[in-house]
Amino acid sequence: MGRIAWHPLYAHPLPEGHRFPMLKYELIPEQLLHEGVITRAQLFEPSAAKEASVLLAHDPAYWAQLRDLSLPAKEQRRIGFPLNAQLLERELRIVQGTIDGAVFAQSNGIAFNVAGGTHHAGSNWGEGFCLLNDQAIAAHYLLNKGLSKRILIIDLDVHQGNGTAEIFEKEDRVFTFSMHGDKNFPFRKEVSNLDIPLEDGLKDDQFLAKLEAALPELLKHQPDFVFYLSGVDVLETDKLGKLALSKEGCKIRDRMVFGFCKDHNLPVQVSMGGGYSPNIKDIVEAHCHTFKIGLDIFE
Repeated sequence: MGRIAWHPLYAHPLPEGHRFPMLKYELIPEQLLHEGVITRAQLFEPSAAKEASVLLAHDPAYWAQLRDLSLPAKEQRRIGFPLNAQLLERELRIVQGTIDGAVFAQSNGIAFNVAGGTHHAGSNWGEGFCLLNDQAIAAHYLLNKGLSKRILIIDLDVHQGNGTAEIFEKEDRVFTFSMHGDKNFPFRKEVSNLDIPLEDGLKDDQFLAKLEAALPELLKHQPDFVFYLSGVDVLETDKLGKLALSKEGCKIRDRMVFGFCKDHNLPVQVSMGGGYSPNIKDIVEAHCHTFKIGLDIFE
């Protein structure tokens, strides 16, 4: 049974201009329950991650500024909204949801976080609405606990996983793979183990062909665990993405990744990542397809 991390704080209200995207964190589990895709028994509410876990991936000085709510105003602007205690708790619960999900996935094959995919947070910075890097922390957790030896991070959000690339720059046990808009945020890219930059307006066939060609290359790392960032900001309807994937193309993308993991006996933790289509229905539907496809393949 696939487990799914969700907490009421995931839908924490943000300042004006940021509230709309937060609606999806309420609507995704409601829609999955309504359709009978999941049961309430599959949902779990994570606690706040411990400091020791955070420090596996983040610089102590940066963490101290977050913890003490003393992050300089300039750094808060880089993140995109003002720091407060509730926002920090929200981030810590997202992190723990991904950690717990990774552990669950090792026995269940797959686990999801309704939020997460905070891949712009580097070791000593926050950026692009990301304070702490949930999948980077969870990957370090698995390695630190001896639960995994070699990890693969598949990042198919439209934006490069720059923070993830920086955190694992010198860590040979983690292979970072990012397919992302070449001319999209962040405008200063880091170097992943494998980056595939994409031109604006890229459609289904081109995107899927590039992904199909890349997946076999990822096996050379010999991973025993996968983290998948399944952002739906690749959709043509997305106001920030600049790509042109259809909903069906996005579904095929997810089916390819989950099929790859299943075929090679690789447990996978999934974080949702971005989605900024003007119609909330498009965002929720696309994210729900990710859950449906993953659960169908692994169960």
